[in-house]
Amino acid sequence: MGSTFAGLVTDGPLLVAAAVSALVGLISFASPCVLPLVPGYLSYVTGLVGSGARTRTPRPDGDGGGAVATAVRADERPPRGRMVVGAVLFVLGFTAVFVSFGAAFGGLGRWLAVYNDEITRVMGGVTVLVGLGFLGWIPFLQRTKKLSLKPAAGLAGAPLLGVVFGLGWTPCLGPTLGAVNSLAFSEATAARGAFLGVAYCLGLGIPFVLVALGARWAVGATTFLRRHAAAVSRFGGAVLVVVGLLLLTGLWGEGMLWFRSWLGSTGFGEFFL
Repeated sequence: MGSTFAGLVTDGPLLVAAAVSALVGLISFASPCVLPLVPGYLSYVTGLVGSGARTRTPRPDGDGGGAVATAVRADERPPRGRMVVGAVLFVLGFTAVFVSFGAAFGGLGRWLAVYNDEITRVMGGVTVLVGLGFLGWIPFLQRTKKLSLKPAAGLAGAPLLGVVFGLGWTPCLGPTLGAVNSLAFSEATAARGAFLGVAYCLGLGIPFVLVALGARWAVGATTFLRRHAAAVSRFGGAVLVVVGLLLLTGLWGEGMLWFRSWLGSTGFGEFFL
């Protein structure tokens, strides 16, 4: 088991695929169908849904004069620790879903190894199409549906909300998740597919945790991304089209073979191969 894990984390071509998967996960977070919902999700997992301002009733001043109306907005924000724990539990929930997807596609690639090249090219073509949809060039691919199931608000329901997010927002995350699953299929093992699923979830989940931590630069970054949502979508669509074309033409596999050969001819080979 240990040697298998070591092989995964030191496999150069797999690390390239993992880096692409993490980038795709970050694109998913920045997409217009996820980023605007971040505050709502964080409020839900910390049990603050429906909370609002409390107003102190007006009362006369000490001199018997007219009433002095004072509205005091209570600080309803939870302790930072609770917010972070809720975010982590939420991320673990959807990680379980997406890692399962990655493992399933990787295992399917191993089972269909004899047809791996042909199916990878087909999935590359599909990735190109969903990338074009992400760019807004195929309108019907921009429609999203989600599950209406809502677990109890608070930390106890946070992992289940993550699972619901992973399953219910698959149509929304489909373009990016499809690219990762295509890479998982091309790796042709369940372990490698799961590894790419973890990488994707790191790209998608770490920003959630950083925002929960209240990191000023992370909050500023989300504001910037929301303000430039159209540009983010175009960039994400372009990345998906490029990945899809590499898979479709077989250049991804050839590039990984070249990279493996190059690593073997350098001093880095003993660490990565």
